[in-house]
Amino acid sequence: MKSPAAWLFFALAASCYGQWTVYRDPATPRGNDGKPNVSAPAPRLNGKPDLSGIWEAESSPVKEIQQFLLPEGINGLGEDLPSKYFFNFFADYPPGQEPFQPAGKTRFEKNSQNTAKPPTLCNLPTLPLETLAPAPFKLVQTPKLITFLYEENTNFRQIFTDGRKLPPDPQPSWLGYSVGKWSGDNFVAETIGLNDKAPLDLVGHPRSESLRLTEIFRRRDFGHLEMQITVDDPKTYTKPITIQVNFRLLADTELIESFCAEDEKDLVHFPGK
Repeated sequence: MKSPAAWLFFALAASCYGQWTVYRDPATPRGNDGKPNVSAPAPRLNGKPDLSGIWEAESSPVKEIQQFLLPEGINGLGEDLPSKYFFNFFADYPPGQEPFQPAGKTRFEKNSQNTAKPPTLCNLPTLPLETLAPAPFKLVQTPKLITFLYEENTNFRQIFTDGRKLPPDPQPSWLGYSVGKWSGDNFVAETIGLNDKAPLDLVGHPRSESLRLTEIFRRRDFGHLEMQITVDDPKTYTKPITIQVNFRLLADTELIESFCAEDEKDLVHFPGK
């Protein structure tokens, strides 16, 4: 398979993630050993849980992602093994039983059979894949805005919490248009206006411009963030699909800039014409 999603695999493989020299945040709760107390209560901001921090999706057991790893388990994708949903958003479905619409199945099969050499290994970002990638991202929470700062390719995303509505006729884009609000201690984000040029996951499950992405965030404690992700794309799938992903806090560190195109030398070795 040399689908557009496969290009992303090599783009990530060409990257190397790292952070600043250790920084001990004085606001971080710590145990007697000086290490961050990840089980401490979640911090709060204006009466709501503060989602701010540097996060990364928790790894799946090797047995669940073995088929996607390079020989000897060397994945080359980042600092940690990825979540199974990074590879396959439909990992909980038996193979071949994804709830495709006929048009969606045709697109998926066509992409899977594409053996053309990609024009670049440094693709533009896509959701929900950008958040599920085995790379750090920073959440910055303010009263009117929550911002994602992705270390991979130094991208950003905004979720507006100032009361604005989603645009009625959005111009399709790579990361769409997002608004959010609090429901108790859960933060609910709705995203529309995504284009149909990018996959949901690494194996290439497609999306259309009708996609509505719903994300529900819950900071369980200081060191753990839970996210429920629902993909509702009636042009591609017969029903909404929901997954649950856990993220771990990367304490005492900071993001660094990372650009796929910088000194990229892998494309010349990529198979295909």
